Amino acid sequence: MAAFTVASLLLSMLLISTCRAKYEPTWESIDSRELPEWFDQAKFGIFIHWGVFSVPSFGSEWFWWYWQKQKLQPYVDFMQRNYPPGFKYQDFAAQFTAEFFDAKEWTDIFASSGAKYIVLTTKHHEGFTLWGSKNSWNWNAVDVGPRRDLVDEVASALRANSDLRLGLYHSLFEWFNPLFEQDAANVFTTNFFPTSKTLPELYDLIVKYKPDVLWSDGDGDAPDTYWNSTGFLAWLYNDSPVRDTVVTNDRWGYGSICNHGGYYTCADRYQPGHLLKHKWENCMTIDTKSWGYRRNAPLSDYLTIEQLVATLVETVSCGGNLLMNIGPTHDGRIAPIFEERLRQVGQWLNVNGEAIYNTSAWRAQNDSVTPNVWYTSKPQKKAIFAILLEWPDNGSVILREPAVTQGQTQVELLGHGSLQWEPVKPSGLRVLLPQLSFSKMPCQWAWTLRLTGAT
Repeated sequence: MAAFTVASLLLSMLLISTCRAKYEPTWESIDSRELPEWFDQAKFGIFIHWGVFSVPSFGSEWFWWYWQKQKLQPYVDFMQRNYPPGFKYQDFAAQFTAEFFDAKEWTDIFASSGAKYIVLTTKHHEGFTLWGSKNSWNWNAVDVGPRRDLVDEVASALRANSDLRLGLYHSLFEWFNPLFEQDAANVFTTNFFPTSKTLPELYDLIVKYKPDVLWSDGDGDAPDTYWNSTGFLAWLYNDSPVRDTVVTNDRWGYGSICNHGGYYTCADRYQPGHLLKHKWENCMTIDTKSWGYRRNAPLSDYLTIEQLVATLVETVSCGGNLLMNIGPTHDGRIAPIFEERLRQVGQWLNVNGEAIYNTSAWRAQNDSVTPNVWYTSKPQKKAIFAILLEWPDNGSVILREPAVTQGQTQVELLGHGSLQWEPVKPSGLRVLLPQLSFSKMPCQWAWTLRLTGAT
C-alpha cells in the first residue's frame, strides 16, 4: 500500500511537471508566457521611490549623478551652500534614518487609494539596498541609516492586507560601482558586476520576499546577454516560488524595452492615447519633476486630482495599468500632499471602480464627437462604461459610439441611479443628466455612465 502511495505521488508530480510550461532562456520562449490574469484586473498600483537620495531631497532622485558626474550647477551650488568641503554622497546614508516610518500607516494610506499593488524601490541606481543585501556590504539599510529591513517591513504590512500585492523595483546597474565601470570599459565583454551583484540580489529578493511584481530598470546601456536576463527569467517562470503569479516588465537590457518581457512600459510617463496589442503600464509621478521626494517642490509641480483621475481613466481605457509614484521623506513619512492625492483617488474609485477594475478595453477608446469621454467595458456583464471627465453645462451628453436599442438599453449614473436617454442620428444617444447640487453629486472629478443592452 505504501509503495502504491509513493508511486502515485511520483506519478502526480511527474504529470504536474509535464503539464507546466517549461520556459527556455530565449526571448521567444520567455515572451510566450501569458501574463497572470490578476495584473490586468488590478489596473492601479502605487510606485514608491525611497532611498539615500531622499536625504538631500533636492532636484531629483538622480542627485548623485547630477552632482558628481554631470556637475550640474544647481546641485554643485546646493552642496557648497549646505555641506562642508569633502562631504561625500555616502555620508548621506547615515542621515537616511526612517525614524517615522510605519509600514502599517503606509499600508492604510495605500489601501485607501484603491490601489491593488505596491512597487517599492529596493535599490535605485545609487546601489543602496533597502534590505540587508550580502552583496551590498555597508551600503544597505540594515548596516547603516535605519538599521532595519525596510523591504521586509513593507512586505509584511502589505501581506496583512489581502487586497494589496507586493511589487519590488530593482535597478540592474549602479552608476559608480567599480565592477560595473570595469565591465563598461570592457564594452561588456566581461560580466563581473551582474554575476557578483545584480543576479545574486535578484535571486535573493525573489526567494526572500516572494513579490508578485518584479519591476526591473536601469540597463546601463548593456545588452540583455550581459545581464543574463533570459536565464534569470527562465528560472523565475519555471522554478521560483512565485512562478505562477509573478509579473515582470520590459526593462531587461538595451533594446528590450517595449519589445520583450511580461508587460511593456516603453517609457516613463508613457501614454499612447490608443489601444495597444500588448499589455502595458503607465508609470508616472504625482510630482511632475521628480520621482523622489523634493523639499523645494512648489505646489504647481504636483498634479491635481482632476489630472490624476484623467490619467487613470485614459490609461485603463487604452488597455494599460497606471503606476502612480510618490516619494517618501528620509525619515519615513508620506507627505500630506501625496496622502491627500492618494485618498482622493480612492474616493473616486469608491464610486467609479466598477468602470476600472476587472474591465476590458472597448472597441472605441474615446468618443468621436464629445471630447473628454473615455470608454471601458465588462463583456461578461454586457456593460459599457462612458467616463465623463467634464460635467456638461447643458444638462445632457451625446455618446456617439454606442449602438443602442429603445426598450433594451439602460443607462445609469454610478453613485446616483437610472437616467433617461433618447436616440440621436446617425447613431448613438443623448443622455439626460440630473440637475444636482454640488453636495448631491456622486463624486467631484469625473462621472461614469453605465450602459447595458448596448453594443
